Amino acid sequence: MSGPVRLRLTISPGVPLHVGSARVVLANWLLARRLGGRVTLRVAEAGAGSEAAEAIRRDLRWLGLDWDGEVRQGAEPERYAAAAATLRGAGRLYPCFESEAELNAKRHRRVRQGRPATYDRAMLRLTAAERQAAEAGGKRPYWRFLLSAAATAWHDLVLGHQEVNLADLSDPMMIAVDGTPLPAFAGAVDDFADGITHVVRGQDLIGASAIGRDLAAALGHDPDAVTLAHLPTMTDAAGARLARGSGNFSIHALCQRGVEANALVGYLARLGDGSGPRPGAAAELAAGFDTAALTRAAPRFDWRRLLAANRQALARLSFAGAADRLPHGTTEAFWHAVRGSLDLLSEARGYWEVVAGTIIPPLIEGEAEFLRAALDLLPAEPWDGAVWTTWTEALKHRTGRAGRQLTLPLRLALTGEDKGPDLRALLPLIGRPRAAQRLAVAAN
Repeated sequence: MSGPVRLRLTISPGVPLHVGSARVVLANWLLARRLGGRVTLRVAEAGAGSEAAEAIRRDLRWLGLDWDGEVRQGAEPERYAAAAATLRGAGRLYPCFESEAELNAKRHRRVRQGRPATYDRAMLRLTAAERQAAEAGGKRPYWRFLLSAAATAWHDLVLGHQEVNLADLSDPMMIAVDGTPLPAFAGAVDDFADGITHVVRGQDLIGASAIGRDLAAALGHDPDAVTLAHLPTMTDAAGARLARGSGNFSIHALCQRGVEANALVGYLARLGDGSGPRPGAAAELAAGFDTAALTRAAPRFDWRRLLAANRQALARLSFAGAADRLPHGTTEAFWHAVRGSLDLLSEARGYWEVVAGTIIPPLIEGEAEFLRAALDLLPAEPWDGAVWTTWTEALKHRTGRAGRQLTLPLRLALTGEDKGPDLRALLPLIGRPRAAQRLAVAAN
């Protein structure tokens, strides 16, 4: 392919950005940057300046994505009018008067008869007199694109060879009753005008891609000028398609829950390539992004694997990068002590209570004598990083205990939990007064 590489990130302000759509947007961005191409943000005109659109822009920036320009889909009415005129002149755009209720009744009837639910092209048989009568009765037409009878085929960057028989698809609606170009039509026309060279989208839109290729040919463009890549549709843990309107999977919700941007980007960028989950900034991942390495099977959004990537991201996060989201008063020493034990940054608040607040340790059955010995051997302050080793060696010598038999009762008494950060780093932060009080309570 000659000429500059151009891709677009298309967003619909009516629906919050969620992990499924973010994965597609991210793949477009990564492919563009790997190929040294230009990225355009395309926003539906009606919502381009809305708070919803701005929220999606914030989500994209949080993910580490940028763009080289922004356009409004639907902002060039003369462009769509010219394309529509070309199609009408070629007999490829025809008026329809059927209502949604009539279309639904037709679909249901065809399904009951065991026939495909595709549109029957009844309006192609409409005579001039019938059209005139419909319009005289107050009806206004919407317009459908007459698909070719042939098949269209292409090499897909993810799925390999793809072939779609256009006769198996319904003629798509392209222009609404009020003359507004519908998104499929406007998007395709904008792609031609903007010189888009690559389109990455979900596998559920293969039919739309086939229609786009036929539309390109009808408008005098080379369908093969646009390289296509279709990502298998992401599902939830149960294998069901992710609901676009589900707030649980929105980028904003994941951010609020404490997921790090690098963890989510690393997870989504590698989803389906066979590698394990690990964090990574978008700018770092672009060079190695390979659509051919992605599986053709539908990947599942796995919260546990995302948390595994998030744990890695937090373990690498500097204190400066986390400080404004940590409880008031936290120190760099505290952050370094706990960051490797967090799945979500919000969990740091619980550990801050352990080192700086008041917790009530559980009663540990059968361990009273051991805990009293631990209290008796608790070193005097000042404490440094060696206090845990000094203390447990002395306790080991007195009680004969070792390993988990020695450390678990101490951890339960000091933190209230059976696992967590390394106590060698945590104990000096807890301090002797709190440690002594908790040992005494747990021993009673």
